[in-house]
Amino acid sequence: MTQISVERKHALGREAARAKAEALVDKLTREYGLEANWQGDRVEVSRSGAKGSVEIGDDLIRVQLKLGMMMSMMSGTIKGEIERALDKALA
Repeated sequence: MTQISVERKHALGREAARAKAEALVDKLTREYGLEANWQGDRVEVSRSGAKGSVEIGDDLIRVQLKLGMMMSMMSGTIKGEIERALDKALA
């Protein structure tokens, strides 16, 4: 299993960051067939071969993802996509 962890600081405040994270998670669930389960300011995401979470804090968003063997071969690409999506969402 491969672990991906991406953190980004923000100055949006928790509510605005959560709104942006919700839009991002909605997009990712449509594009990649993820299932999302929100619990407060944390969302658990999963699909075959991948499981993780997005946590929204007052000044930080943290994405953690564990990839199964087949998806781990694409870990560099997946991490890059997460970083770009977060940077765009938080800009």
